Amino acid sequence: MHEIETERLRLSMPVSADLDALMPILGDPEVMKYLGIEAGTTLSREETETMLGQMIEAWKRRGWGRWVVVQKNDDKVIGFCGYRLLDNTPELLYVFAKSAWGRGLATEAARATLRYGFEELQFPRIIAATRHAHTASISVMRKIGMKYEKDVNLFGVEGVSYVATPDDFQANDSTYVLSSQTPER
Repeated sequence: MHEIETERLRLSMPVSADLDALMPILGDPEVMKYLGIEAGTTLSREETETMLGQMIEAWKRRGWGRWVVVQKNDDKVIGFCGYRLLDNTPELLYVFAKSAWGRGLATEAARATLRYGFEELQFPRIIAATRHAHTASISVMRKIGMKYEKDVNLFGVEGVSYVATPDDFQANDSTYVLSSQTPER
């Protein structure tokens, strides 16, 4: 099991103790504005705990999943980024606290995650999807080199899908360090 370090971030495997840090993020209506089947619906403590349990279980079952994203300068959890399966294809996901918006942190985490998916996990194809109106998420997809694939309807929600393949991907200046350590949070 690995963690990823970028210039400003540490992406770590989730642990049960992350619940209290993720609660205010997933409970924020602005963060959730474009997320979920009912956009803007926040998650309760129980729903956040269920999601965290699913994240932890994915790592146990597949050896990959979504990382908890921690700022290295203050060890604060600011969101999560990683993969889940959508129609048997790895889907890149990222969710960040408002305090992390506008600083390139989602792009930094997503770029490292995409690189990890191709270089370490050998994924042949990675997708990402969001609502048409979620322009900040679309911007992240474009910045990390993903390309528009098609308009989609996922679970009754209209949106857009972007895709990347190893041939498309250029691992520019974004570097990361893999570690087998699981830091205590």
